[in-house]
Amino acid sequence: MRAKSLATRLFLSATAWVVVILLITGIILSSVYKRSVERAFDRRLNFYLRTLIAEAAQPDDPADKNDKTDKGDKSADRSVQSLGEPLFELPLSGWYWRMARVDGDKPEVRASRSLWDATLPKLEDMGIELDQSGVRLAYVKGPEDQHLRMVERPVDLGTEGKYLASVAGDATEIDDETWAFNTYLAATFAALTVGLLLTTIFQVRFGLAPLKRISSSLAAIRSGDAERLEGEFPEEIAPLARETNALLDANRAIVERSRTHVGNLAHAIKTPLSVIVNEAGTHGLDPFAMKILEQADIMRDQVAHHLERARIAARAQTIGTVTEVAPVIGALARTMEKIHRDRDILIDVDAAAGAKFRGERQDLEEMTGNLVDNACKWAEQQVRIEVLLELTPGGPLNPTLRIIVDDDGPGLSPEQRVQVAGRGQRLDETKPGSGLGLSIVTDLAALYGGSLKLGAAPIGGLRAELVLPGV
Repeated sequence: MRAKSLATRLFLSATAWVVVILLITGIILSSVYKRSVERAFDRRLNFYLRTLIAEAAQPDDPADKNDKTDKGDKSADRSVQSLGEPLFELPLSGWYWRMARVDGDKPEVRASRSLWDATLPKLEDMGIELDQSGVRLAYVKGPEDQHLRMVERPVDLGTEGKYLASVAGDATEIDDETWAFNTYLAATFAALTVGLLLTTIFQVRFGLAPLKRISSSLAAIRSGDAERLEGEFPEEIAPLARETNALLDANRAIVERSRTHVGNLAHAIKTPLSVIVNEAGTHGLDPFAMKILEQADIMRDQVAHHLERARIAARAQTIGTVTEVAPVIGALARTMEKIHRDRDILIDVDAAAGAKFRGERQDLEEMTGNLVDNACKWAEQQVRIEVLLELTPGGPLNPTLRIIVDDDGPGLSPEQRVQVAGRGQRLDETKPGSGLGLSIVTDLAALYGGSLKLGAAPIGGLRAELVLPGV
């Protein structure tokens, strides 16, 4: 599974935090609003409760009572029944009041018409204590399982006795108000979430743009199109760009020093070897002189081989060196045709357009030159060179360059292929060479992270397949 990009991780992290913060804020606001609605509802219930107690505590005037009875006027009773709220007279409306005497032998109960034949529970019996204002408040289940908010207060009316006054209201009003608020709140927070996420996307996209520029610049350096990170960067990113450029400069300096040391060493060894060879050559066919000349030639080959390895090892670490493959192969084919013109060797080249080698030209010439020269030595009439650029599972930034050299010569058995890969191994002493060609190719390819494979060619001889990093 591929790791998530930095932008994706930042976006997911920001999204999670936005959702969590808004969720917590929504819960808090919803709770605060519901509590506010409850307090407003409780104030309404307490107003009705105080009105009820005031009406109940008002002494009756006998003259007024007789006068109203004679006239059949029920206005006073209706005033107590409604408390200024018509819902107290509508049967089972959800709004009820009740006055119940709690002392004396004979119970006395007065209730609103809306209560009909039902009754209200006692909060005292439910274990609810009086609060600081001397009332009890709670949600209860009313007639027909109605959801009620109820307030209850004990009242001492002196000579008229002690009563328990209760007023209950339909609590669905609280639920409806809270539900409406939650709906508006959810819609508002949803819009806010979308806005914040869009803002986050904008910030992440433009905030990480300098890093994308650095990534593109590094890719250009790897492909050989640039040598340094160029352009202006934000002050947070500028140190990274400076250190990267410093690393590139230090890398190039190390390579140059290595090349200088290799050249100095080659020059220092070349002169003594030349003196030895010249002195031995003055002795003609003397066996001792011949042995010295033989060993001097071996020393030259070995020194050249190891110096070349050191030179290539230094250059292989260079970042941003790229070589066009087709021109190198074409020039090499023309050179080999001239060298082997007496044998009429035909060299057929099929190179993919745009194929590039991630390395220096002289190293590519060294490797392919050894392979093509070896093929021309053993070919009967034909040598084929094919260049392929293939994408690897690593992605388009890491293609593989394949250079395939086939000849129509006698070829090699599997055992012989293993043998010729060794340093200095020659199967036929009649052919010119030191036996180091394939070994040099193998070592140089390995320094670039590549390889050399030997097999059977479709045209009858040996196939040498060189695998190298491409661009």
